[in-house]
Amino acid sequence: MSRLAILIPSFNDWDALRLLLPRIDRALAGRRASVLIVDDASTEAAPEEWPACDAIDSVEILHLRCNLGHQRAIALGLYHVHEFTDATAVIVMDGDGEDRAEDLPVLIEEFERGAGREVIFAARAKRMESLFFQAFYRMYQLIHRVLTGIEVRVGNFSIMPRTSLARIIASPDLWNHYAAAVYRAKISRRLIPLARGRRLTGHSKMNFVSLLMHGLSAISVFSDQVSARILTASAMFSVVALGIAASGRDTALLIVLMVQVLTFAILFAFLVARSRSSAAFILQREAPYFILAKTVVRAAQRVEARQQVETR
Repeated sequence: MSRLAILIPSFNDWDALRLLLPRIDRALAGRRASVLIVDDASTEAAPEEWPACDAIDSVEILHLRCNLGHQRAIALGLYHVHEFTDATAVIVMDGDGEDRAEDLPVLIEEFERGAGREVIFAARAKRMESLFFQAFYRMYQLIHRVLTGIEVRVGNFSIMPRTSLARIIASPDLWNHYAAAVYRAKISRRLIPLARGRRLTGHSKMNFVSLLMHGLSAISVFSDQVSARILTASAMFSVVALGIAASGRDTALLIVLMVQVLTFAILFAFLVARSRSSAAFILQREAPYFILAKTVVRAAQRVEARQQVETR
């Protein structure tokens, strides 16, 4: 049986977490797990009292020095699980309840059915968000598919074996986007359809700008593929533009436009190629700078110690 660590990034979602932990505890049903909450520099203090649990051995809160965003909080949590625990598998899930605790047994059973060798992602079979969010998400899926050739079907909800964890924390792409980094690293993975739940309490902290940056972060992981596709499309546009120009219609304007588009595409491709040869972000080297402290919740279900994490 796998030794499980459950990683939950959070920003001011303490009320939802207090409701979520008992649900996780019930869903584990005879299994044992530890929970790591990555506090993304919340402005609200963590609660002193936590619900009593049976299957959850401990709850640790990793406090970050500054707000880094959901994806980087996940990256730092994965680093901590790899470096400071003996977990054989880590589950990544949101702390607001939209990743349903009731689906944990399905995720774990599918993982163990594959002998714990693959990352198992929850593919969203049904979403519960607003019409605005769903419309924006559909547009993002289309743009992502056109620019990268990869269909977006997954979020953060997943279970990963320790062997894959050791690989993914060495990937600079993890600092931008967790799921995209797994795809980019060509780590063996499988998808299972799971419905997305509703928030347990409160409102989402994500606004339009946050959603836009989240999408761009995912696409940026495949920047070389994006630049190659844009360059190819620009070259095709130039050929078409030359054909139109040859017929004598608005020749000068089309030629200027063609040269500008092709120039920008070539510059973008060179910038991407140059960035791939520059010094990469190394998570295991940089992570300690971003971690402020760790709060440990033990069997008494009260905060017993606030441990200072060594930083440089």
